[in-house]
Amino acid sequence: VQLVESGGGLVQAGGSLRLSCAASGRTFSSYVMGWFRQAPGKEREFVANINWSGETSYFSDSVKGRFTISRDNAKNTVYLQMNSLKPEDTAVYYCKAQTGGIYYWGRGTQVTVSS
Repeated sequence: VQLVESGGGLVQAGGSLRLSCAASGRTFSSYVMGWFRQAPGKEREFVANINWSGETSYFSDSVKGRFTISRDNAKNTVYLQMNSLKPEDTAVYYCKAQTGGIYYWGRGTQVTVSS
């Protein structure tokens, strides 16, 4: 499985961005899809994930209420809608696909939020 993130960029505090993660392969719907982020000098941290059907999702406390996650299995794509962005949301955002003990990472997309 290859994952390619897009949609990152520079935005002012309070603004919005939508990240996309396009996956290759025909088994996309079997994967739990997630978003993680890593700020300079910090460890990679969980942001959100979504189950195969899109009915169940989880968010970190730091983004709950501001970010939403969705997926389109017909397009092999997962999305992260980020609203009310804060400077502390600045990071490289990574997409992760996981099934059982097998997982794949994308290369990331930079999100920068200016104050």
